[in-house]
Amino acid sequence: MSWQKFGIRPDLVERVKFKMKNPTTKERIRQLMDGANKYDLQDRLKVRNYVKSASKILNEPLTDIQEEQIVAFVLAQKIDPKNTLHLIKLWAMFR
Repeated sequence: MSWQKFGIRPDLVERVKFKMKNPTTKERIRQLMDGANKYDLQDRLKVRNYVKSASKILNEPLTDIQEEQIVAFVLAQKIDPKNTLHLIKLWAMFR
């Protein structure tokens, strides 16, 4: 799994996956990401703000190192949220 290459801990991923099963939490994250485009997801500052906001919604305190690892992962994926193929690839990575 490529997220492990960035030093993201498996226990953090499992906690987030579990929390995302809650429909209320899922909707809040969806609202946070509404309107995000591929240019936003390639801007380090915007990605950092998304990560901080998501960690507050999920009640997952992140260290600066964890935050930077997640930001580096998102930037490296070159995600286009409007491209179904990109979203399927991400879904497969975390299932």
